[in-house]
Amino acid sequence: MQLVDLLSGIQPKPTTFIDIGLTALLIYGLFSLIRDTRAVRLVIGVVLLYGLYVLAQLLGLQLLSQLLQAGAYVGLFALVVVFQPELRRALERLGHVGSLGWMLAPGQQGGAIDRVAAEVARAAAGFAKDRHGALIVLERETGLEDLGETGVMMHADVSAELLRTIFMPRSPLHDGAAIIRGDRVLAAGAVLPLAESGPGDERFGTRHRAAFGVTEETDALVVVVSEETGSIGLVERGRIVRDLDEEQLRVALVTLLRLDASLRSSSGERHASLPAPRRARHLPRPNLTHRPPRGGAPGAAAGAVSAGRVDRT
Repeated sequence: MQLVDLLSGIQPKPTTFIDIGLTALLIYGLFSLIRDTRAVRLVIGVVLLYGLYVLAQLLGLQLLSQLLQAGAYVGLFALVVVFQPELRRALERLGHVGSLGWMLAPGQQGGAIDRVAAEVARAAAGFAKDRHGALIVLERETGLEDLGETGVMMHADVSAELLRTIFMPRSPLHDGAAIIRGDRVLAAGAVLPLAESGPGDERFGTRHRAAFGVTEETDALVVVVSEETGSIGLVERGRIVRDLDEEQLRVALVTLLRLDASLRSSSGERHASLPAPRRARHLPRPNLTHRPPRGGAPGAAAGAVSAGRVDRT
């Protein structure tokens, strides 16, 4: 009865529901930023330390409480450094200006997407045939000017011949990454951030770790060619599809870039993506798995990468 009386005495205002809704959205947004990233374990550690502090306060452990309080001040600055990639993604997401985001960010349209995809796929096929390593980054909405400045700025038209020249063995630029913005090669020999590890327990080389690193921090697409095996891979948001041939890579790039451009022009906030693990998608996505749709033949995107293998973080 006391609980009923207490609840009956509560008269929530309309602003209360707005407050609860905005707080829930904020918490959901924070968790969506760190899900499937290394930050999850760090958050668990922070929660455990906070629980230890609350327990120390309840038990009257003055020395431990003071020690944890002193560490909290330093920890606030440490969290900014530790969660820098997640904070950067959050600020970039807030920076999207609704339906005008597609006008303020670099984009690709129509025939330019087809031409860039064809040239990149043709170059990758050549690298795979000759067992030459390559790392090609295709910029989407997140600007990569800062990464381009770590290499040699080029601003040249995209062509398979230019990419083959950049990644020719013993070339001064072949150890870095080539960054493509729109239908232009923005820079070559760029230095990318390295991921600590790749998907699963498999060991990856420096080139693949760089591909995982830049896609974990940005929305870029990365084409990576293994120097050891000649395998062509497509990396997006820390996930990789491997063992692609020229046509499969071309169709996959066209599908992702075209759908991404159309989604940006309509909402300014969503991106085409490789299949994401353990979470549903509400917008239509290119079917890049080997499973055909029910009652029909595989679509263009599915056929494009049906021979590929998908690794997920």
